[in-house]
Amino acid sequence: MATEDTTTPATATKKPSADGKPAVEDDEDPKHVPDMALAQDLYLLELAQSKPEEVPDVAEVRTRVLASIKADKAEPLYTSVCVEKLGWPVDVALQAELKASNEAELSGIEEQLRVATESSGDMEVLDALIAREKFYARIGNKTAALAAADEILAKPKISTGKKIDAVMDKVRLGLFFRDPEATKENLEKAKKLVEDGGDWDRRNRLKVYEALALITARSLKKASELLLDCIATFTCVELATYRQFIFYAVVTNLLYLERTKLKKKLVDGPEVIAVLRDLPALGRLLNALYDCDYRAFFHALVEVTPDLTRDRYTAPHVRIVVRELRVLVYSQFLESYKSVRLASMAESFGVGVEFLDKELSRFIASGRLSAKIDKVGGVVETSRPDTKNAQYQEVVKEGDLLLNRLSKLARMVDF
Repeated sequence: MATEDTTTPATATKKPSADGKPAVEDDEDPKHVPDMALAQDLYLLELAQSKPEEVPDVAEVRTRVLASIKADKAEPLYTSVCVEKLGWPVDVALQAELKASNEAELSGIEEQLRVATESSGDMEVLDALIAREKFYARIGNKTAALAAADEILAKPKISTGKKIDAVMDKVRLGLFFRDPEATKENLEKAKKLVEDGGDWDRRNRLKVYEALALITARSLKKASELLLDCIATFTCVELATYRQFIFYAVVTNLLYLERTKLKKKLVDGPEVIAVLRDLPALGRLLNALYDCDYRAFFHALVEVTPDLTRDRYTAPHVRIVVRELRVLVYSQFLESYKSVRLASMAESFGVGVEFLDKELSRFIASGRLSAKIDKVGGVVETSRPDTKNAQYQEVVKEGDLLLNRLSKLARMVDF
């Protein structure tokens, strides 16, 4: 299961080795905030309200969420999400305890900032500002965290690296709270800063940030390219575990990667193979597509669909992803035939003739498959598009447009 990987804060700070397992301890940031594993669990609690059958472990998820909130002293998150959004009954004692803890911690940070401003240097002031921004992000105060990050960015003497970190924190807040506008805006700012002088690590991690934002926006093709590019160099543990990352990379690239690259990058990729041992259904889906085992592909697709539904990034696009995967395998199967019996094709996919007839009819009518069904003869006939003729028509069309523009330009010059 890709979405049930509840990595603890201790392991979430480790960079993955080639076998997909955490190996190198990151001493600079003992805990990344906001906690994206918590965001995933909060999504599962929302899902349980509308589709309880998809979250049979809802009690366990709720226990994890409450434990995380207590550990992080996240009173704003408890009040705004758990109480107001999820409808939990208010635990007045817990709420008061968390609020008192937040006030005490913030008071200490403000004192640190005051002392640094009065008697220390710019680095000490910056450290205090960063501590305040991390504090607000940890407890789930989105507005205050964004404002604190802006205060960091407004400092005149701050390195490009620190600026990128602050903007990437804002992107992460946008992803945590599922705010697509804030995510997109800050992602563009981060990309510009990285282009102006970001190091390799930040540049590499930003690709994963962009990929997840693109999945959210349903730009799956561009996301697949970025994810594929980061398989061997993934270090973005603040957003996802390596297992989750490979899940996204495989699912998106199944839709777009050509066969030869699919074999090299995914089927035979050592990093992918190592992780797919923990994701057997996804591994079967990948190998069945490459091996043209369509019956196994459909069985694996049924197994993977709940994982897609339970993941906060892929859930909004489950129907589209599953539909496109079906179109992909139907197209791949029909490429090998000029005509094929409908019953024979249904047998290959392990489905009923009536079901396949309806599926193919729908995709043919919408122009997704180049074929036609002879209902009387029970045969599917393929009609491959004439590529050369299509290219010729496209050249003629573009030529007409160019001549029209030149004609207009000539009239303007003559005038």
